[in-house]
Amino acid sequence: MGLTSNKVLVLAVLLAVLLFAGTVACWPRLARSGWRSVGGRVGLLLATQLALFACVGLGTNQAFGFYASWADLFGRERGEGVVVDHDPAGAAGGGPLRVVDTRRVSVSGGSRPWTGGQIQRIDIVGRTTRIATPAYVYLPPEYFQPRYRTRTFPAVTVLTGYPGTAGALVKGLHYPQTAGRLARTGRIQPMILVMLRPTVAPPRDTECVDVPGGPRTETFFAKDLPEAVSAHYRVGTRAGNWGVIGDSTGGYCALKLAVHHPGAYAAAAGLSAYYKAPLDRTTGDLFHGDRVLRAAADLRWYLKNRPAPDTSLLVTTSRIGESNYRDTLAFIDLAKATGRTRISSIVLDSGGHNFNTWRREIPAALQWMSGRLGDH
Repeated sequence: MGLTSNKVLVLAVLLAVLLFAGTVACWPRLARSGWRSVGGRVGLLLATQLALFACVGLGTNQAFGFYASWADLFGRERGEGVVVDHDPAGAAGGGPLRVVDTRRVSVSGGSRPWTGGQIQRIDIVGRTTRIATPAYVYLPPEYFQPRYRTRTFPAVTVLTGYPGTAGALVKGLHYPQTAGRLARTGRIQPMILVMLRPTVAPPRDTECVDVPGGPRTETFFAKDLPEAVSAHYRVGTRAGNWGVIGDSTGGYCALKLAVHHPGAYAAAAGLSAYYKAPLDRTTGDLFHGDRVLRAAADLRWYLKNRPAPDTSLLVTTSRIGESNYRDTLAFIDLAKATGRTRISSIVLDSGGHNFNTWRREIPAALQWMSGRLGDH
């Protein structure tokens, strides 16, 4: 049974309940003095506490999508998931993108794609980077309706934080449901969402950097991903057809992709983003002594020292509860000073670095994004 399986959570809860009941039942017999009674009390209390911690941990992981599997949790995922596909692009199963599963959207009428849209689970293989990663694609109801059969749709790359799981964007942050609701009420245009985590070489956090001698993560998101999706779905290929949004690490990546590659992404929204790639035990050495690469990974340095990108950026923070508040205000001032990069913001009075805060920001962010993307 997988780490995110409901059966695992139910078994953990059942075990905790049984241990609690066993502690209550056995306590009178263990109330005596002596090392055996003391040891029994300590053992039962410790086992009950561990079971409760396991329940909380499993439930939190299901809600926030930190780890996708047991191997992911214990750091045993070491491979970079690189696949070389030698089939011709037109052959069955060939090409850089393959649909492996479809599922309904959790909305009224969701069993009918032309009413509720559809979520497709896909595998993508980068043509130039050879990076392989799973993702989810949300297709709006209009994609399946006859009157839109010749229309191309704008697309938005949606990124989780680190470590994160792509499934959390569907189950925890409700991107498909929110996009569908906003489109039905006319607040956004129908858009295709490509949902995945920026961790394409688990368990390493590559911070969307082209690591020298390592994964070319930035190139994958700036070039391979839009090309693969546009070749498979009715999505435009111009920068004006593509946006990118993310939270935390995904927010940094989103802003970085639009700042570094305005020809690929016309707009980016960073929810609770930071503005400089960290170096820690999860990232390893991202730059291998390349000072130019390291400087470019600092978005504030980039806006000060490179030509201002012609792109639109949205940043979010909270006056109370977010550690990026002052950095976000400074980044806004830098972007405004360029005279070319367009900057918008969402500043909440209070809100932590969590799903609840991001769910409050996502509707407005999607409306902002929709207004900056075209479908031709």
